[in-house]
Amino acid sequence: MKIKNTKKAPAEKVVAKKVAKLEEPQAPKAAKQTVTFTVHADKDKAVYVAGEFNDWDPTAKKMAYKARKGVYEATLSLMPGTYQYKYVIDGVWCADPENAEAVANDQGTFNSVITVK
Repeated sequence: MKIKNTKKAPAEKVVAKKVAKLEEPQAPKAAKQTVTFTVHADKDKAVYVAGEFNDWDPTAKKMAYKARKGVYEATLSLMPGTYQYKYVIDGVWCADPENAEAVANDQGTFNSVITVK
């Protein structure tokens, strides 16, 4: 009678390779865009731009008077999207007279609209 050897041959070593996790390609993140707001107003006025981009804070973004151009100007960095805004001139809220894009608001007036791409 023949006796079988129950001892198994040593198993081959399994080498685990680290596989880089493949991620699905993502769309590039949208970058902020520089947007310059301008409004004509008399010199020596307190002029601000307020809107959805600064929680409608009437004094968050003061505009600087540019004598050479005869306008007040403020530059903001905004993410792509659509924003409502108004100018605040000496405490009076005003829609942008040079922007035909506007929507009615709950105050019975209009907010100007800008789309950043």
